[in-house]
Order: sequence, then C-alpha cells, then structure tokens
Amino acid sequence: MVSTGSIPVTPTSLTYSDLPWIIEHREDRCTLCGKCTTICPKGAISLSYRRQRLPKLDVFSKKRSSDYRTFTGIRQSTDLAHACIGCGMCAMVCPNEAITPVANDNEHRSQFFHNINGEPYKRGGRRNISGATLLDRIMFNRISMLTDPALDAGRHEFNVTTTLGRVLAPKEFLDRTRKGEWIPPTREIFPFVIGSMSFGALSPNMWLGLLQGVAYCNEVLGIPVVMCTGEGGCPPWVLRSPYLKYIILQIASGYFGWDEIIRAIPEMECMPAAIEIKYGQGAKPGDGGLLMGHKVSQLISRLRGVPQGVDLPSPPVHQTLYSIEESVMKMIQTLSTAFDHKVPVYPKISASTSAKSVLNNLVRNPYAAGLTIDGIDGGTGAAYDVSMHATGHPIASCVRECYLELAKQGKQNEIPIFAAGGIGKNGNVAQNGMALIMLGASGVHIGKYIMQAAAGCLGNEKNRCNVCNLGICPKGITSQNPKLYRRLDPDKVAERVAEVFCSINTEVKKIMAPLGRSQSLPIGMSDALGIADKAAADRLNIKYVC
Repeated sequence: MVSTGSIPVTPTSLTYSDLPWIIEHREDRCTLCGKCTTICPKGAISLSYRRQRLPKLDVFSKKRSSDYRTFTGIRQSTDLAHACIGCGMCAMVCPNEAITPVANDNEHRSQFFHNINGEPYKRGGRRNISGATLLDRIMFNRISMLTDPALDAGRHEFNVTTTLGRVLAPKEFLDRTRKGEWIPPTREIFPFVIGSMSFGALSPNMWLGLLQGVAYCNEVLGIPVVMCTGEGGCPPWVLRSPYLKYIILQIASGYFGWDEIIRAIPEMECMPAAIEIKYGQGAKPGDGGLLMGHKVSQLISRLRGVPQGVDLPSPPVHQTLYSIEESVMKMIQTLSTAFDHKVPVYPKISASTSAKSVLNNLVRNPYAAGLTIDGIDGGTGAAYDVSMHATGHPIASCVRECYLELAKQGKQNEIPIFAAGGIGKNGNVAQNGMALIMLGASGVHIGKYIMQAAAGCLGNEKNRCNVCNLGICPKGITSQNPKLYRRLDPDKVAERVAEVFCSINTEVKKIMAPLGRSQSLPIGMSDALGIADKAAADRLNIKYVC
C-alpha cells in the first residue's frame, strides 16, 4: 500500500468516475434531514464535515486572503462493498429533491474488482443486456380481414386458457374411458404462470401478496392464474388451505420444505395445481440453487428444517438420479402416487441442446405431464456472472426445436411445453409470451416481470440495484429483514397482481382477435409470425419480413 498524505491508495482504490452510479447532491436544497443516509441499503452515502475555501478579493488592496467555512455535506463511498447500486431510494425519501443517483456514462472500472475477496461476483437479477430482445422483434403479421374476418377483441368471447397436464389422443382417451382406466390429470390454467420464486428468496409480505392476488384473479376475476413456489416449500397454513389449488409445488435437489409438505398431505383440503421437479434453471444451468445465509431467517430455518443463518446450496443434480429415464421411474411416478395420481407432475430443465432428448424420453411415459424449459435470460437468485452471461441456451430456438420434434411424432397437442426466461424483460410481457406460444409453447412462466410490475422492483438490465441475493432489497421484495419487508404492503401487491393479469388478459385477446382465433390459444401457429432478421427467421422457421 502506498500512502499519499493521510489517504490510503491501494491497487483496488477507485474514484467516483470508476463506479457505475454517481450520487448527485444539491447542497442548496438539502436540509440535512438524514433520510437519504438512513434508507440507503448499501451505506453508500454518509453525512460528513467539509471545509470550503472562500477567496477574498479586494480591488483596492494588493493583498490576497481567504476565508473558510465548515459545513456538513453528503459523501459517497468509493469502497466496492458500499458502492451505490442506483436504486434511487435516497431520491424517493428526500423531501427537497436534493439527491439522486446518476448512471455513469464513462467507462467504469469497478467490474475488474468485484472478485476482491477471491470470490467471483454473484448477484440477483438477469444478465445486463439492454435493448430489444429477439422476442421483442417478433411481429404478428397474419391479419384476418376479408378472407377470414377478424374478431372484435372488446366484445367477442375468447377462451384464453391452456392445459397443464398430459392430453391423451382422442382415440386413446375414449378407449380408456370405456374401460374405466386411469386418465392423466389436467388443469385448465391461464397461460402466464407466476414462475419459481421461493418463500425464502421472496419476503413473507411479497409472497403473501402474490398469493392474495392469485386468489383474487381466480375467485373474483375468473382468470385461472397459478403460481409456483420455487424450492423451499410454502407456509404450513397454505398447505392446509383452499388456496393450495392455485399453487404449483416445486421439489428441487435440496428437497427444502418437503418434510412439511409430506406431513401436510393427509390434511390437505384440496390438491395442488401441479408438482414441478426442478433439475435446472436458466440463471445457472448445471448448478444447484443457493439461498445465502443472511436470508435464512428464523422463519425460513423452521420451514426448511435447517440452522438459522447458514448458506443453503442445492446439489447440481438430484443425488439419487442418473438419467431422465430413472427420473421418470422414480421421481415422477413416486410423486404421482403420493398425490393419488390426481396431480400433474412434470420436470423443469435449463434450456440446452439436450432439451429435445429429455422431451423424447418424457413423451414415452404417460406419467410425465409436460416440460418446463428455462432459458438463458431467466433467474433472479444468487448466480455468478459467468453463468448468467455465458451458460445456457436462448429460450425461443430451444422451444421451437422441441415443438417441431413433437410435431414430427404427432404429439404436439398431447404434452405441453412451458417456456421461461426473459419474458417481459423490456415490459412487453404479452407480446413476448404470445410469440413463444406461437412458436410452440403451451404457456410461459414470468418471474422478474411480476416483481417489477407488482411490487416495484428497482432492478434493471444496466445493473441497477440487482441485490436480490443479499437480503438488503430496498423495497422489501427479496429481504427477510422485518425492517425492510414491512415497507411492502401485501394488499397493495395483490391489487397490482390483479391489475397486471387483467392487462395481460386484454392484450392476449388483442393479439388473438386479428388472427381470427377465439376458442383456443394459437399454440404453434408460426405462420402468423414474422421478423426482420433473416438468420432468426431461418432458425425459427418463421417468415422473414422487412
């Protein structure tokens, strides 16, 4: 270390212009109330004494002199552990609009020092790619007018639902019905599913708000929305409540929370919507989940049956399974049996070039109720940058390959594919979701979009906030600290969830109406799609338009 005066200079010393976010402060407006420094989740700003030189200029004297004044101002930390994340909470609470974070347009150097403790950088949120995505650029260009009249989206009746579960071919269904044999269970659900965000990853208030909103959508609005628990189970009272029918229970390689679920089976008032077996996720394909120790509160430790305050990593794979065939035989059939063969059971995998192989194995087994594929843009949990940026497969081409494979076998209407990862990344959730549906998905899972739309998540693709994994979420969405999550009103979250799904429902109808479709979703209707990108058009087997 080199010392310059009393200021230590080290190899990792940074200045304000080296950080991604710079605090702008107007002293003329500031009343030194201290609200900004109190609410800052990273401790990036502090009140500090400053000394200002005030030159004295006397035109009638040849002498020059200066006065000094001492005042209290705002100082920004240049330590990476306390660097500003641009969440803007300081600006929200400032009564005089005296402070705000500003994105640094200059090349910032902090990215070279995130591994300062010998650990690669982990963060919450998706990879930071701004601008229009492939799904944003897909257009719906088959418009029915004279040859096949379009429908009135405002007055016509639409069936905006999809099937979760194995759908038998008509002949096989009739044969089984006549013989009184078992029919695979199915659920009629809204095609936009609230994706896997666990009770430990989300705060209690956020999770409760989502559940209330989903219940309101189903029971009042008539929109059959379901939500997935993610790994970690859910509160015991939910398992014994009528709300369980709106929930997909996820089981992952850590099996967290499943002791509580198994104990609750005899007391369940109703069956869950489905069981999802997680083998992979879009944020970190080939790796297990991780709930960091500072988010393992007393409530979470009791629910998951683990010590408080310890990291909870999941293994990369289910330790007792070594192939998809074994998975179908052990996991899927066992869980089907546990729920008396009345609940759809399906796996979730990361998007990859092997997804088609997994699907082909699932097709051969009647107990497999479908497949969820999570693309490279997915994930809100703790993940290394190298996993988010460079590991995985884009969701559009992966879903398209799988659907075309099903079409070759004549099974495209029998086993549903659900897509996840990057839907609504730029706010165009209905457009992105319907594009994937027309590419072959039966529905989509949305995660971070719901956090942003329903709870006001501040994260964006320019690395704003993105501290979901640290438990210091300034809005209280992903924190287990009561001082933070009490900022979130579950009733307001529920209200926003209902508004969001009403909006999605309307937009889906606006897309279906010009196609002349009303009785079913346009699953696999790729002739209605076009894109001004020849390579993408050829890869997805859709029209090239320009």
